[in-house]
Amino acid sequence: MKALILAEDGFEDLELFYPYYRLKEAGIEVIVASSHDELTGKRGYTLHIDAHYEDINPEDFQLLIIPGGKSPERVRLNNTAISITKHFLKSKKPIAVICHGVQVLISAGGVKGRKIACWYGVKDDLLAAGGIFIDGVTRDENIVSARHPGDLAEWLKTIMETIEH
Repeated sequence: MKALILAEDGFEDLELFYPYYRLKEAGIEVIVASSHDELTGKRGYTLHIDAHYEDINPEDFQLLIIPGGKSPERVRLNNTAISITKHFLKSKKPIAVICHGVQVLISAGGVKGRKIACWYGVKDDLLAAGGIFIDGVTRDENIVSARHPGDLAEWLKTIMETIEH
């Protein structure tokens, strides 16, 4: 199994590194894609990326992860990143978003009628796009979502349950 993380500068450090290492521990290959060669998180941690968006064939991946922080504001501006996200939505492969990660789903047109958790500051964006806000970790078909770093353990547990089926 291969997992893909889409990220830009300003990602919430825990929301990227926690799933990155947890999935690796489970024997899953994890690729971080971005428009830059190196990323810096909100707390100053850096990460060398594995691939640029344009190098990604979404057919090669079974899980998409979109961490929060300020990163999703920047990811959603990249047309290739949105195309990758649309592939996961259309093919109903698992997508895991946390915090502001929902912004990428909104830009990809993937929230209408879906129950999704997100950071309270983007709740109105979710509602305006036709999504249904859930105040806690939730799974709606192929989308696993959470509000903030306090949800990480439950979010990862739900992700692992989703990909094991």
